[in-house]
Amino acid sequence: MIKSHKSLLLRFDRILSQDILRQVVILLIILAAVFVSSFVLLSLSGGDWIGYCEDKQINKWAFPLYLLIDGNAYNSFYTEKYVSSGTAFIAGLIYVAGVVVFTGMLISVMTNMIERRVEDYREGHIHYLKSGHYIIMGYDEMVPSFVRYIFKKDPDAYLLILTSVEAERVKEKLSKTFSKEQLKQVIINYGHRTNSESYKEICLESAEEVFIVGYHSQTAHDAINVECVDAICRYLRGEGIPCRPNRITCVFKDLDTYAAFKTTEIFEEVSKLGIEFIPYNFYTGWAKQVFVKRSHQELAASGQKMCYPAVFGQGVGPDDKRYVHLVFVGTTNFAVAFAMEAANVLHFPNFNRDNTLKTRITFIDLNADKEKDEFITRNRHFFEVQSYIYRDLSAPKKPFAALVPATGFNGATCDFLDVEFEFIKGDIFSNAVQNEISRWACDKDQQYLSIFLAMANQRNNFVIGMNMPDEVYDNEIPVFIRQDRSDNFVTNLRESDESKKPYTVFRDGKTQEKMRSSRYAHIYPFGMNESIYCADDKSLKRAKLINYLYNTADYSTNKFQSLLSLTTIPEEKIWEEADKMWKGDPDKNQEGLSVSLKWSNLYSSYSIRTKLASLRAMRGLTLDDKSKDTQKLTEKEVEELAKVEHNRWNVEKLLMGYRKPHLDEDKYEANGADAKSLSRNKKVFIHHDIRPFKDLDNVKELDYEFTRYIPWIMEMTEP
Repeated sequence: MIKSHKSLLLRFDRILSQDILRQVVILLIILAAVFVSSFVLLSLSGGDWIGYCEDKQINKWAFPLYLLIDGNAYNSFYTEKYVSSGTAFIAGLIYVAGVVVFTGMLISVMTNMIERRVEDYREGHIHYLKSGHYIIMGYDEMVPSFVRYIFKKDPDAYLLILTSVEAERVKEKLSKTFSKEQLKQVIINYGHRTNSESYKEICLESAEEVFIVGYHSQTAHDAINVECVDAICRYLRGEGIPCRPNRITCVFKDLDTYAAFKTTEIFEEVSKLGIEFIPYNFYTGWAKQVFVKRSHQELAASGQKMCYPAVFGQGVGPDDKRYVHLVFVGTTNFAVAFAMEAANVLHFPNFNRDNTLKTRITFIDLNADKEKDEFITRNRHFFEVQSYIYRDLSAPKKPFAALVPATGFNGATCDFLDVEFEFIKGDIFSNAVQNEISRWACDKDQQYLSIFLAMANQRNNFVIGMNMPDEVYDNEIPVFIRQDRSDNFVTNLRESDESKKPYTVFRDGKTQEKMRSSRYAHIYPFGMNESIYCADDKSLKRAKLINYLYNTADYSTNKFQSLLSLTTIPEEKIWEEADKMWKGDPDKNQEGLSVSLKWSNLYSSYSIRTKLASLRAMRGLTLDDKSKDTQKLTEKEVEELAKVEHNRWNVEKLLMGYRKPHLDEDKYEANGADAKSLSRNKKVFIHHDIRPFKDLDNVKELDYEFTRYIPWIMEMTEP
C-alpha cells in the first residue's frame, strides 16, 4: 500500500516523465500561482506601489509580472523615495521568485523539451508519415534487401520500419548499405508488429505496401507473423478506416509452414479486403533467383548485377540426348527448397521422345537414409507415382544401389513423371563420393551437371568448393557455394579466373595450344542473408494474365478467347480485369482466386522462362536471344511445349499436395453423371488429370492453348 503523500509524488513524477506538454502545463500553473501570490503580497504591503504604478503609468495587474521577469523594474522601484522598506522587501522577494521560475525552471523545461524531442527521435517515438509510404514490420538481416527493392521500385519513396530493435542499431546497420541521402527517406519507429495500437500512429491503412518481416532468430517467427496478419485484418475492418494498402508481403521461415500456405485459405480475410497477399520464404526466394531469374543484385553501392548460369546449358530441345542433373550436397533447408523449385520449373521436351531423360535431383548426405524418409513423407503423393534411387556409398567396399518403386501405383499408372530423385548416403569428402562426382563431370555427353554445396557449415561449403575433383573444373561444371553473408570472396575468385588462358598439350608427336578457363571460373555464391529479397513482379503479372486466359476461356470447346478479340480490348481493361480476378473485388462481393490456384498460375508463369530457353534452342537461337519470343509458335513447337506444360503440371500438383485418384475415384473410369460427380474430388485435392499426356481427354486442348498464347503473354509483360 502506497501512503497518500507518496501516491501524490508518484503521480507527479509520472506526469513529468511522460509528456512534454504536461511539463509545460505544470510550469504555467506555477507561473500563475507565483503571479497571484505576488499580487496578494503587494496588496498587503500597502498602497505605495499603486502610486508608483500611477506615476509611471503602469497597469497595476502588470506590475507584479514586470517584477517577476524584469530585473530593471525592481531597481527602478525600490530606489523611489516614497516606497517603504516593507514594500521594497516584498518586491525583492517577487524578483527573486521571478529569477528562480523564469531563469531556472523555464530554461530547464525548454532544454528538457529539446532533449526529449531528440531522444524520442533517436528512439523512434515520433511519427511523421501519413500516406503513400511503405511499411516494414520487424528487423533482421533480410531488411536491407527489402529497402533496396522499395528504392529500386520508387527512388523517391519514404519507408517506415516498425521494430522493437533499438533505432540507433537499425540506422547503423542500414548505413553500411545505403547512402545518407537514402537514409533521409527511412523513418524508424519503435513498436511491436502484433500491437494494433501502433497501426494508427504509423497510418498503416494509408501505406502503399506492408512487408511483415519479423525477427528471423525467433523460434515462433512464423506464428507471430501470422498473428500480425490477423491483427492487421482486424484493424482494417474497424470503423472509420477509409482505405487499405495494396499489398501485404509476409515472410515465413519454415519450409513446411510456407508449403502449407500454398493450399490453405488461412489468409482469406486479406483477400476479402481486396489486398494482394504474398507469402515469402528466404530459401525459396533464393531458388527463384538461381533457377528463374538467373541473376542476383548485390546490395553494394555499385548495385552490381551477378548473372547465374543456366543449369540446362544453352537450352534443351526435343532431340537433346542429355538430361539435367542437379546435385545437392547436404539436405538443409536450402537444398530442399532448391530441389522443390527445380522440380517445379525444370521440364524439357526431350522427355517426350525418351521417358528416361528425366530431370534428376540428387541429394548427397551422410544421413541420407534418414533424410530421404522425411523428404518422402513431406511429398508422399509424388512418390506414390514415381520411383526413386537410393545408393549407399558410406561403405566403399560394399556399395549399395536400388531403384525403389512407387508406393501407390504400378505398371502404366506410375513413373510417367519427368522428374526423379536420387538419395546417396555418403560423406562428400570421401573418395567414393568424390569419384562419383568425377564420373558425372566427365559425362558431358549424357547430362547437364550442376553442383550445389548447401551444407549447414559455411566453411565446409567453401572448402569443398575450392577443392572439387579436377574433372569438375576442367569440364566447366557450375558449382554453387552457399555463403552466409558476403559473396565477395567467391565472386572475386571467379572474376579473376573468368578470362580464357592459353595452355599447351602434346599429342601425336606435336604440341598444341588450347584455351581454357582457370580453376574457379565457374563457381557462384548464393544464399547471402542481406541480399535476398527480389520480388519477381514480372512473373506475378504473367501469372495474372494466365489466370485471366483460363477465366475467360470457353470450356465447352476448351479454347481461350481469340487473340483477335484480345487485341480489341484496351490493355488497361485487361489488366484491371486480371487484377480483380486475382485479388477479388470487395465492393462487388467478388471473391479472389484460391491460394492453390494462385500458386498453380505462378509456377506456370515461372516455367515460361524455361520453355523459352527450349524454344530458342529449337529455333537455333542463343539462350538469351529474346528477338523471337513474341513470334507465333509453329504447330510442332506447340505440340512439344504443350506436353512439357502437362508434365510440369503433373509434378506441380503432386508436390502441392494433390494426389492421383485411385481406381474408384477416377472419373476417367466412370461414365456420364458419375464422371461429372467425381470431378468434384478436385476440391479435396484428388485430381483425375494427373496422368500421362497421351491418356488425357480433350482437356489437353488447354495445354495447347496455353502454349499458343505464350508470345501474347510475353508481349504484354515485356517492356
